[in-house]
Amino acid sequence: MTIVNESHHEEFILLGFADLHWLELPLFVILLITYPLALIGNIAIILVSKLDPHLHSPMYFFLTNLSFLDMCYTTSIVPQMLFNLGSSTKTISYIGCIIQLYIFHIMGGTECLLLAIMSLDRYVAICRPLHYTLIMNQHTCILLVSIMWMTGVIFAFSEATLTLQLPLCGVNKLDHLLCEIPVLIKTACGEKEANELALSVVCIFILAVPLCLILASYASIGHAVFKIKSSEGRKKAFGTCSSHLIVVSLFYGPAISMYLQPSSSITRDQPKFMALFYAVMTPTLNPFIYTLRNKDVKGALGNLVRNICKCK
Repeated sequence: MTIVNESHHEEFILLGFADLHWLELPLFVILLITYPLALIGNIAIILVSKLDPHLHSPMYFFLTNLSFLDMCYTTSIVPQMLFNLGSSTKTISYIGCIIQLYIFHIMGGTECLLLAIMSLDRYVAICRPLHYTLIMNQHTCILLVSIMWMTGVIFAFSEATLTLQLPLCGVNKLDHLLCEIPVLIKTACGEKEANELALSVVCIFILAVPLCLILASYASIGHAVFKIKSSEGRKKAFGTCSSHLIVVSLFYGPAISMYLQPSSSITRDQPKFMALFYAVMTPTLNPFIYTLRNKDVKGALGNLVRNICKCK
């Protein structure tokens, strides 16, 4: 199956907020601030998780993967957004659009699966504490992450490739800020019912199924926590899960409203705001959520900063 669409132009025009020009400067400034913050925050999480022996546990192994995903996720779109917002040209090359399409959806799909794995880790830690080290051993963690990456790549690659087969009939304007599967399907001409059906099936497996696993895990965790007699024990159990729950809400909320909501009820600019939220704001906020609500990470970051200062 060939990826290149015979009816494509050399570049796409990304309309963005064409009717809201006043948004471009504030959005440019926000991205210029949040993007470096996202990179610095996620790199810091990766460094402390690798360098601090106290953080060599399954929870931080998965958190390292989340930080790496978030960096790739936001990097796949923000530099192009900044270029378009800061110039009069609002274009992206066809090859650039293809690269962005694959990276963006591979990272997004894989993150959905990773959040489900992280909820499973919390379930075992709280509901099966005596068997935690036996169940979540290094081999199991590597196997889970390998399956996660493989599944995310297969689903995203197959759906993106299928979308790129649709004829564009000479249309080179995309009413969006980036190259995303729903907007390409909407822009395409001809028969696209099969693509819409395939996208729905992929969303069920990548979004709905992991979300159901997360909800089931936290239902069991909640049941187990309320059985704990001491208030200190309950507080500690809730503390280990609260950061993950916040991250799940920030990521899944916009993603569900974008991919599982009927297209007829989606307004013109809603996909743009949703994409900005789950692809820019969430990767920026995640490191701060895990840092501010986690004493181990805060301590490890403090040690890292002190060691850097000593070296200087």
